[in-house]
Amino acid sequence: MKQMLKTWIVTAETYLRQIKSWSFFFMIIGPFLMLGLTLGISYISANSASSSQEIAVVGTQPVLRRQFIAQHPTELNTKITTVAAAKKALKANHLAGYLTITTTEDQVNAVYRGNHSLSKGVEAQVQNFLAKTQQLTNYQAAKLTPKQQVQLQRTPKLTQHIASKAGTANLAKTISFWLIVTMIYIILITYASITAQEIASEKGTKIMEIIFSSTTATSYFVGKITGILLVIITQIVIYLLGGWAIYAWALSRKGLHAMIAQYQSLIDGVLHNLLNLNLLYLFIGVVLFTLLAAYSGALVAKAEDASKAAQPVVMLGMVGFFATFPFQNNLDALPVKIMSYIPFLSSYFMPMRIINGTVGLGTQWLSLVIALITTGLMSWGIGHQYQHLMLQSDSQTLWQHLLNRRRRN
Repeated sequence: MKQMLKTWIVTAETYLRQIKSWSFFFMIIGPFLMLGLTLGISYISANSASSSQEIAVVGTQPVLRRQFIAQHPTELNTKITTVAAAKKALKANHLAGYLTITTTEDQVNAVYRGNHSLSKGVEAQVQNFLAKTQQLTNYQAAKLTPKQQVQLQRTPKLTQHIASKAGTANLAKTISFWLIVTMIYIILITYASITAQEIASEKGTKIMEIIFSSTTATSYFVGKITGILLVIITQIVIYLLGGWAIYAWALSRKGLHAMIAQYQSLIDGVLHNLLNLNLLYLFIGVVLFTLLAAYSGALVAKAEDASKAAQPVVMLGMVGFFATFPFQNNLDALPVKIMSYIPFLSSYFMPMRIINGTVGLGTQWLSLVIALITTGLMSWGIGHQYQHLMLQSDSQTLWQHLLNRRRRN
C-alpha cells in the first residue's frame, strides 16, 4: 500500500510539472491558434477580395441583362448598370471586369473587358447563355412553330447509376488516413522527446540515490511513465473537447451550418473512422514509444546528453510514419498485413486497415493483444533494470550501451 501511494505521488508530481510548463500550454493552444488564424485570414481575404472578383453586366438592352442575371446570379455586381460606371469601378479595382451583351441583326454578341480573364465557371455560364439566346433568336428568324422548336432542341441522354455514397466514403477514408497517421506521428515524436529528457535529466544525480533508498525503482519508473501518459490523455481530451466545441459553434452559425450540412456524410464518415478502436491503438502505440523513450533516456551517459536520448525512438517513429505512404492506396498488400501485427509499427498500419474496412474484429484484437503483451514485457524488463541504469556513471554513449547490451545478450 505504501509503495502504491509513493507511485501515485511520483505520478502526480510528474503530471503537474508537465501541465504547468509553458511548453505544454503552447502545445495545447497552438493548433487552436493556427485554426483561428487560418479561418480569420481566409474570411478577411475572402471579404476584401470578393468585390474585386465580381463582374458587371452592362449594355443597351436591359432585357438581355436581366435574363443573364436571373440565370446566373453568382459572381456578379448587379448595382453597376452602365459602361461608364463599370469603367470607373474597374479602374478602382472594385471589379474584375464587365460584360457587354448586345444583339445586332439577329446576331447575339458579348464583349468582356477586364484586368484578368474570365474564370472557367463564368466563361462557361456566358457561353451557355449566348448559345441559348442565339438559338432562340434563330428560331424566331426562321419562323419555326413551337413544335418544330421542341424537336430541334432534342439532345442525346446519358444515364449513370453510381452508388451515391461511394465517392464520399473514399474521400472520408483518405482524410481519415492522413489524420490518424499524422496524429500518431506528432504525438509519438513529441512525447518521446519529453519522456527521454524527463528520464535522462535525472541520470546519475544524487537525488536518485535518495529516492531509491525510500522506494523501489520499479515503483518510481511506473509513476514517471503514468504521469507522462496522463499528460498525453489530457492533451487528447482537450483536443476532443475543443473540436466538439468548435463543431457546435459552427452549427450555430447560419452560414457555416449550411456548409456543414452539405458535407455532413463526409464528416460523419471521418468521425466514424477515428472514434473507434483506432483511439485505443493510438494510446497503446503512445505507451510503447513512451517506454522505449524512457529506456533510451536511462541509457545516456549523463544528464547533459538528454537531447540525444530520443534519437532512436524518433527514428523508429519516422520509419513507421513514412512506411505508410507507399501503401495508402494499396492497403491489402502483404507488407501492410505483416506490419499491422508488429509492435510499434502496428500503431500505424492496423488503423489504416480498420479505416479501409478490410480487417475483421478478431484480427484487430489479436494485433492489440500482441501490442499489450509487448507493453507488459517492456514495462517489466525496464522496471527491473531502471535502478542500475539510472545510477551508473560510466562515459559510454547511448549507442555504445545498446551495442554492448546486444553483445552480452
